[in-house]
Amino acid sequence: MKAFIAAALSLTLLVLCASAEAQQGKRLPRIGFLASGSRSYHKEVVEAFRQGLRDLGYIEGKNIVIEYRYAEGETDRFPKLVAELLQLQVNVLVVTGTAATQAAKNATNTIPIVGTGTDLVGTGLIDSLAHPGGNVTGLSNLNDAVGGKQLELIKEAFPRVFRVAALWAPSYPGNTIWIGKMKTAAQELQITLQLLEVQSAGDFDAAFSAIKREHAGALGVLQNGVNGMNVARIFHFTTKSKLPAIYPDSSFVDAGGLMSYGSSRIDLDRRAAYYVDKILKGAKPADLPVEQPTKFELVINLKTAKQIGLTIPPNVLARADRVIK
Repeated sequence: MKAFIAAALSLTLLVLCASAEAQQGKRLPRIGFLASGSRSYHKEVVEAFRQGLRDLGYIEGKNIVIEYRYAEGETDRFPKLVAELLQLQVNVLVVTGTAATQAAKNATNTIPIVGTGTDLVGTGLIDSLAHPGGNVTGLSNLNDAVGGKQLELIKEAFPRVFRVAALWAPSYPGNTIWIGKMKTAAQELQITLQLLEVQSAGDFDAAFSAIKREHAGALGVLQNGVNGMNVARIFHFTTKSKLPAIYPDSSFVDAGGLMSYGSSRIDLDRRAAYYVDKILKGAKPADLPVEQPTKFELVINLKTAKQIGLTIPPNVLARADRVIK
């Protein structure tokens, strides 16, 4: 009897050890995260994504692994960075921006991609919002829709402005769509739009000189990795020049910008975790409808306005969703 009990205990221990070894050897789901800017620029976005995962029960390093890559504002680095992530055999690619999503799509038609972008349908990345098709799904930030609204807000806040400069990067497909909307609005508002291409850090000095030379009365900053990487330089220029500027989301205003109008990057990337969860549980990107933001917020920084000697009209302040005092 004792021999039987001893044998049973030995067998139980053997099974438990084998189970533990199997658990330890099990490969954790691996996510590839590709961002257009720098690690510091995307710090809040990454934390929002992590929080979204935590809310769904995923703990980084415990039951999921995230591999991060940052393009540092250089779109030509996207193909190489995507290739690195694919070599790591990621289960899902999470990419920020239309250009990064295109690079991921060009590299694979099998690995699921959760992307954010301005117009995923218009750029051919998905078939439709309701039925994406293929291996791409995600969230549309609808930034193309806010380009015209930004000009309207500038005109309302500063009625004497008739020339607005815009810092944009043609290598970001969403920026091209955005500029199209701004051109239409500029005609209606009788505003002259001064388009300034900034593809790298070396382009800003020439852009700033052109703004001063042509006497632009305000500045529109588009959403892209190049502008995000050089936001401190933009702030320095607008402060020194006492130039009102409008930005694509509130993170710029929290960092010292004057005003912003657009959807929340933080909300979008937190929501991206929902798609990752669905895909890891077996859902196909083709069957996951692309979501669009339901709220756009106007944020105004009165401290910055005071610093550069600008007064925001009461009617504009009354419309703000948040005012930094």
